[in-house]
Amino acid sequence: MDTQDYQIEAIPEHFRSGYVALIGKPNVGKSTLLNALLGRKLSIVTAKPQTTRHRILGILSGDDYQIIFLDTPGIIKPRYGLQEAMMRAVNEAVADADLLLFMADASKDEPDTFSLGHIGDRPALLVLNKMDLIPQEKAIPLVHAYTELRAFEAVVPISAATGYNLDVLLDEIIKRLPHGPPFYPRDMISEHPERFFVSEIIREKIFEQFREEIPYSVQVNVVTYEERPGGKDFIDCEIVVERDTQKGILIGKGGAALKKIGAEARKDIEAFVDHPVYLQLHVKVRENWRDRDSFLRSYGYSR
Repeated sequence: MDTQDYQIEAIPEHFRSGYVALIGKPNVGKSTLLNALLGRKLSIVTAKPQTTRHRILGILSGDDYQIIFLDTPGIIKPRYGLQEAMMRAVNEAVADADLLLFMADASKDEPDTFSLGHIGDRPALLVLNKMDLIPQEKAIPLVHAYTELRAFEAVVPISAATGYNLDVLLDEIIKRLPHGPPFYPRDMISEHPERFFVSEIIREKIFEQFREEIPYSVQVNVVTYEERPGGKDFIDCEIVVERDTQKGILIGKGGAALKKIGAEARKDIEAFVDHPVYLQLHVKVRENWRDRDSFLRSYGYSR
């Protein structure tokens, strides 16, 4: 018996696997939920909206299931090329998923009809997040409002921040997955390379440190990632901005701001890759890169 035959026979007959997309407006808690379900930080999380730009793939494997989560950018009306690419990622995730988790903020009084319009009639769970912020009975009118707008497979109130009801949500997801073998090895948590997460960690630190337009004008590219088993891995990254004034702000007086970004990012990168690293950052200006097809394509965004 060869290895392939053994692996096929080792999969339980009742095994389930499928793609599950997290959909909703910015800051509703999609990335926080993904990280909580996976049990580790995969998607960056900040208090600012529109932090997620790419479709982040996270894999959760159990004895009889494998869920491929798709964390998506918050649904917005795009104003420039980068945001158009972000919404394209949302639409592709909706089309690819076997099940949608439509996430809503339980503390709001009105349903998010704008985001709801992007999911069509795809099978979806209504996931009411941030239940830790309100009395449970306050969410009842919001649930009624949503279920009058469309049918959902189930309604699950949760708190991604505290972990409340995540076991119930997981059960509701698993029982709706198609029967089939796993798509990825059991110990794999994402298909994105390490350099992708390095750039995301650096971008998270910029979101945390700067206000207004600076974080939204930034792109982080890993130029060099050299693994050095006997010493620190060498990582060279460029931070792209749109104007010289933004470059000056990011670098700061005497390079202090850039040094702070590097120091904070290095700690998280080392924790993520479980290896010491030497992180080198430099800033470049690319005017209007967020609305120029050539830059968007080279930075991994499609329009």
